[in-house]
Amino acid sequence: MRNLNTIPDKFFRQSLNFSLSLLLGLGLTFTLATSLRAEKPETAPANLKTLISKIETAANERDIKQLMEFYSPKFTNSDGLTYEKTKKALTHFWERYNNLQYTTTLESWSRSGDKLTANTITKITGTGKVQGRAVGMNATIRSRQQFQGNKLVYQEILSERVELSTGKNPPSIQVRIPERVKVGEEFDFDVIVREPLGDDLLAGTAIDEKVDIERYINTKPLELELLQSGGLFKRVKAPATPENRWLSAILIQGDGIVVVTQRVKVEK
Repeated sequence: MRNLNTIPDKFFRQSLNFSLSLLLGLGLTFTLATSLRAEKPETAPANLKTLISKIETAANERDIKQLMEFYSPKFTNSDGLTYEKTKKALTHFWERYNNLQYTTTLESWSRSGDKLTANTITKITGTGKVQGRAVGMNATIRSRQQFQGNKLVYQEILSERVELSTGKNPPSIQVRIPERVKVGEEFDFDVIVREPLGDDLLAGTAIDEKVDIERYINTKPLELELLQSGGLFKRVKAPATPENRWLSAILIQGDGIVVVTQRVKVEK
């Protein structure tokens, strides 16, 4: 069998880092503050609908200059992204993933003074290349976003899931993990291979780490292990303080590799 401890390392980390950079910076998935009244999408102001449509178009055309026109120079993100970091992350990302389709659906909206908050779901699908490998992507993100003066001023990611795959026959998986847990709570992170393994060997690992934009540049080696059953099963204990965590898994079966990452919010 191939040296499983070395082959997927760079692929996994570069795939994961660049995909999350994109999703954090461009997630047009919003959820409303509970103190505001959520309105139906059909009643949304025309300028809000137009703004969301233009952002989606710029993303689909990978027009970074046009896209950043919709961001305030003072844009901030709950994970540490700024205007410049977002621009840099997306530029690098689109160099690797040059065939993506963004689809945004407005679910609800609200107004507070001169600020608009929108609730939408964005799905991102497509392909790219990382370490010379063709990579498929399928992602869904939800986040809270505020617009002021037709500019995006603030974003908080509320949920996200990214699945990357490569190889002739990557494992088809089912993921079981909660989106929200309480501090100190124990929960299961299960990634199950749908098809029988047959004579194939299955290797993989799971990673639990705090959401931190700086971790994109501070990678760590992966230690894969042969799995005795048809998937990866991990018992996780939430930290003692509220924070966001990334739960990631990589599974290798034959020539196929699948990487999945899901955000878990740890709350009081």
